[in-house]
Amino acid sequence: MPIDDITQKVSERYAKAASTGEEMCCPTSYDMGHLKTFIPEAVLKISYGCGTPAGLKTVQAGETVLDIGSGGGIDCFEASRLVGPTGCVIGIDMTDTMLEIARKNAAVVATNLGYPASNVEFRKGLADAMPIDDGTIDLIISNCVINLAPDKRKVFQEMYRIAKPGGRFTISDIVSDQTVPQYLVHDAQKWGDCLSGALTLTDYMNGMTAAGFLGIHLVKSSPWRIIDGIHFFSVTLTGYKLPPTPTTSSVQYATLRGPFSQVVVEGGAPYRRGIPQPITSDETLLLSAPPFAEHFLLTTNPVALDRDDPRWTAVFPADAPCTWQGQYALLAGPFVEATDDDHHVYRRGEPLEICSKTVTVLESAGYQPHFVILNRAGDRVSGEAVTCSPNGGCC
Repeated sequence: MPIDDITQKVSERYAKAASTGEEMCCPTSYDMGHLKTFIPEAVLKISYGCGTPAGLKTVQAGETVLDIGSGGGIDCFEASRLVGPTGCVIGIDMTDTMLEIARKNAAVVATNLGYPASNVEFRKGLADAMPIDDGTIDLIISNCVINLAPDKRKVFQEMYRIAKPGGRFTISDIVSDQTVPQYLVHDAQKWGDCLSGALTLTDYMNGMTAAGFLGIHLVKSSPWRIIDGIHFFSVTLTGYKLPPTPTTSSVQYATLRGPFSQVVVEGGAPYRRGIPQPITSDETLLLSAPPFAEHFLLTTNPVALDRDDPRWTAVFPADAPCTWQGQYALLAGPFVEATDDDHHVYRRGEPLEICSKTVTVLESAGYQPHFVILNRAGDRVSGEAVTCSPNGGCC
């Protein structure tokens, strides 16, 4: 199906939904009771999404925020409240019906928030050619929209272009655990259902890295639908356009604290737990970013860690039999590869079958924020317990 046809059909689908009140594709978790206090019902009833990127404490006062695919304006209006009257919010959408509703209600929201004037502007445009100047946006948000863009590579490049040095994104979207087959890709109905345009988690995160973003990591996830054995699930991701490297830094070494025994970061540098290694200024900047900071000790001189050091962390599997229950783990950053203490090697976005003991490990505090766990078992599993062995047993 030609790209222009996809874009037109998706726009028509959402315009129709705005006029009919049709429930659209994705799971949401808005706090409607809170939003009703300042956002009109006309906006709330046509709000679609698979997350709440504006409501996850990602928006800071005084910032310039851009919402890709702003629809009726719900996320823009929540961002407007959070940035305050000194901040600025821009919404971009390709559907005239949605833009009309959003613009009509902008003044109402401003009055409800007690602002002297609206700090929200809505512009018509496409995600892969945004009418935004280079390097002007502090935070990019998007809620179940990039999934609908035929050329996501261009969208990611546009995001990087418009982000300020030191800027970031927090986006919610639908991804899949395996490549979507062509019979779904060419199904116009399922484009609007957030199915046909889904990338695998691997391709989605790699596309962001290729555009220039770093520190890409999972904020939250939730299952959505299973179609013909393909798992579609919602993820909220954050990543950074790092600022220029400072000319001087006292940090010279990085030591991996754990709980992983070894990791590989974006750019390809490997780190082994407890072993200090020299790092460049660029690597210092990356490892200082929030998703990495808790896992590393950054020092002027080399500092080795062992099990007796309270800064050394690990989560070991139970010394007991395990069962296979159909679970698969997907590493969702900020590392591109990571190894646990039971010799599993996780690669970003790639499903790896895991046993019950490994599920327990990955659900622990040190691991849980970095993984999506899916269950591919179609029926209830009743396999017998087996003994794990790092030398070729069940894991």
